[in-house]
Amino acid sequence: MKGKIIKSTGSWYQVLELETNKIFEARIRGKFKLIKTRLTNPLAVGDFVEFQLEQDDIAWITKIEPRTNYLIRKSVNLSKEAHIIASNIDLACFIFTLKHPETSLGFLDRFLACCEAYNITPVILFNKMDVLHEEEIEIVKDVEFLYQEIGYETLEISSYSKLNLDQLQEVLKDKTSVFFGHSGCGKSTLVNALQPGLNLKTSEISDTHLKGKHTTTFAQMHFWDFGGNVIDTPGVREFAMIDIEKEEVQHYFPEIFKKREECKFHNCLHVNEPKCAVIDALETGEIQHSRYATYIKLMDEAEEASQK
Repeated sequence: MKGKIIKSTGSWYQVLELETNKIFEARIRGKFKLIKTRLTNPLAVGDFVEFQLEQDDIAWITKIEPRTNYLIRKSVNLSKEAHIIASNIDLACFIFTLKHPETSLGFLDRFLACCEAYNITPVILFNKMDVLHEEEIEIVKDVEFLYQEIGYETLEISSYSKLNLDQLQEVLKDKTSVFFGHSGCGKSTLVNALQPGLNLKTSEISDTHLKGKHTTTFAQMHFWDFGGNVIDTPGVREFAMIDIEKEEVQHYFPEIFKKREECKFHNCLHVNEPKCAVIDALETGEIQHSRYATYIKLMDEAEEASQK
């Protein structure tokens, strides 16, 4: 039987049988290893699998189909290296909040680089627009313009005032999407606003640290009445780029990759090489310092990983 993983709690999974849409509780039989890096989870929500039924309608997963793509985060468990957040994704929506909680541009850039690396279309959603003052709205519009210029799709939204939620539905329709952002950025509230009746658990921002509390503790797929589905995930603090060489990182920053053709040396890494078009563009403001800082950080991490 063929199915799709729609919920993962770590040891148990829910599998949606593709022909009948019946849902089975499932466990793994055998070992799965499809990428080089050691993983804390062999299966992720979004994976297509084969399974067998035994007594009491318990399903045993026997095979995983190759993934078209996946997103990964660094594992909290130090004995392992990474954790697959979701797989076979059409669209990854990054929920950016200027405050409550504040989203760093470095976190957004890391997310976008991961989407480029694993061939996933990203959309940046500027959320909680209804709580911003005029000056703060201008800041958001400046950030939005910066990423639109690079070529990324953006949308200003609010779950409470319903700002642009009809447009967002059109973007999400008939696709497998995943929502990302810091805990407290409004992922579950947004899912509830787009699909009334789901009643996903939400929580207030902690006043002490102005950070969100984790309300989603495991990944789960929810289905939209307007077509398609979303994978709701726990708040992610850090994305990982695994099995990637230092020289590859520039491929995942479109504005840097485009400029590289003007560099004097074909193997320029844009650090301190002479006649580097990227460093020139940095000085003129054509490339943003925040983006470049993330680029350098990811190169350093790739080099460290290759030496382990």
